[in-house]
Amino acid sequence: MTHGPTRSAARNERERDRSEAQRLRECAAEPIRTIGRIQSHGVLFGIDPETSIIVLASDNAADWLGRRMEDARSDVLTWAVTHGVALDPVRAEFQGGVYDVIVHRETSPLLMELEPIVADLDYVRTGVVGAIQRLAAITDPDALREVAAAEIKTVTGFDRVMVYRFHDDGHGHVAADAREPDMEPYLGLHFPASDIPAQARALYLEKRSRAIVDTDDACLGLQSLIPDATVDLGPTELRAASPHHLQFMRNMGQASTVSFALVIDGRLSGMITCAHRTPRRLPVLLRRTLEVMASQLSLQLAAAENIAQLRRQLEARQRRAELIAPLYGRGHIARVLLGGDKSLLDVVPADGALVRIDGTTHTLGDVPPRAVLRRVLDSLGTEPFSSDALPMERPELAVEMPGVAGLLVVPLGEDNCIVFVRGEVARTIDWLGDQGPGNRDDALSPRRSFSAWRESVTGRSVPWGEHWHDAQELGAGIRAALAARAQAELAELALRDALTGLHNRRFLDEWLDELVESSHEGIGVVFIDLDDFKNVNDDFGHDAGDAVLAAVGRRLSGIARSTDVVARLGGDEFVMVCVDVDEAGANRIAGRAVESVSEPITVHGTQLRVTASAGVVVHTQASSAADLLSAADAAMYRAKRAGRGRVSG
Repeated sequence: MTHGPTRSAARNERERDRSEAQRLRECAAEPIRTIGRIQSHGVLFGIDPETSIIVLASDNAADWLGRRMEDARSDVLTWAVTHGVALDPVRAEFQGGVYDVIVHRETSPLLMELEPIVADLDYVRTGVVGAIQRLAAITDPDALREVAAAEIKTVTGFDRVMVYRFHDDGHGHVAADAREPDMEPYLGLHFPASDIPAQARALYLEKRSRAIVDTDDACLGLQSLIPDATVDLGPTELRAASPHHLQFMRNMGQASTVSFALVIDGRLSGMITCAHRTPRRLPVLLRRTLEVMASQLSLQLAAAENIAQLRRQLEARQRRAELIAPLYGRGHIARVLLGGDKSLLDVVPADGALVRIDGTTHTLGDVPPRAVLRRVLDSLGTEPFSSDALPMERPELAVEMPGVAGLLVVPLGEDNCIVFVRGEVARTIDWLGDQGPGNRDDALSPRRSFSAWRESVTGRSVPWGEHWHDAQELGAGIRAALAARAQAELAELALRDALTGLHNRRFLDEWLDELVESSHEGIGVVFIDLDDFKNVNDDFGHDAGDAVLAAVGRRLSGIARSTDVVARLGGDEFVMVCVDVDEAGANRIAGRAVESVSEPITVHGTQLRVTASAGVVVHTQASSAADLLSAADAAMYRAKRAGRGRVSG
């Protein structure tokens, strides 16, 4: 294997990308559909469907221009023009030879092609049925491609059969390579998008196979009775190839090829290409049969990819769910995302991660300094961002973070976000031929050599790939959890007293109603009122009064059992609801409450003393929540009248 340069890898990659972009522009301008020539082994006619007059003919049938198809004196040929379709060739005699007749009824003029039969391959197509049956049991995508290449090589007799797989950026690689033993292996080698440019790929979606019989064929021109007519030969079998592509094939040592499209979900996901070192022609019916096999292979590959994708999505969803679930509780957001059994890095693998929530920043793993990341995030704004080649795509950001080549930012709303960083990873790509200018006659010409060439790639991280989608889903899940937390906090605040943090009157009314309805006994209500609390506000100010109320709330919570509920009704009134108590137990709890309140309370360096009176009532079967509170309130006032700082039942 030849090794490419390593010292200036990034510069070489940029130069290669520029040259590749230029080739793609040139390829896009090439008139491959209206090339105006056909391969010389066949005959092409263009027929006016209204008059049956031949208005277009290849050079080898130009003497038929202006004549009617009926003059061919072949009933089968005339029937083909009237009834034939491209997918169902008709066999007919014409000028002493036997041809497969292919009629394209959707073209204007109506195009009819005649291909001489290939007698020794006439029934080879029957072997394709067995090949399809053998492929049907295979579920592994790599094995599918490998076996398909071997089966098609056996059926067609071509020297080499390759299965290509296209990547999202347009380039492809050889995913299977069945070849003669003396041929150079191409398995695993990558090739640029310009090898099969966009307009050629689009044509494969329309016409699922393409045959080139002889790269040295001079081809035939077209003669026409239609003034200034440009005929679209895209659907035809005989359309000549571009000179650029023919030279490409010759440089690869290919005299003939036939290729079949692999289409998944309406996109060209790959191709099967058969190549031979000498001219070789497959009959049209065999090509049609292989098109069916290619369609079957596409369906199986799609099913295998869908299963793998669903399995990956389920696993990713499970990891996200495990990470996000604790956010719906009261856990600290950053600690949940970065410090638990599962972290952000279990969902999106990276060298490090950052979480910015409500103005605070937390990190995990290997990340740039927070101040640097803050500047980078400020420059990126509030939109999602992803790059696995930061030094080339955003060099001004890469300068800020040496060693970081991958950056993924997911906004969480306002100034919140999560960030993933990946370091640079040097890697190699094995190409189908040296991609540099030294392997071409000029920037637009095909490569001269296709021997494996290894390129060192720097300035990139491991690609984010599907982890970009995982990160977006994670962000959506975190945003939903944060919104739910905010709603829960608002709902909780509506049921809490802002000063003491205790439950408020609204909560107490609702909860005590439910409690009374579900229980018949064992509920004690202790109604507590501070004695002469107005004097505290008058003598020391309302700030001191608020501090006293907050302290009383803490003390009551401190003496309450885990099953008790403490609420502030408002002002200086508090209620304790005790579950599973009798009258004596409720009185003991009330006594502890009154004693606790009477302890000195220090406010701004001054010790204050307050007392409390408590009324106690225990729930009976006839009681309601309102009756309980009213009875406890009345008992509290009896305690005050009895001398304050007391408990009354």
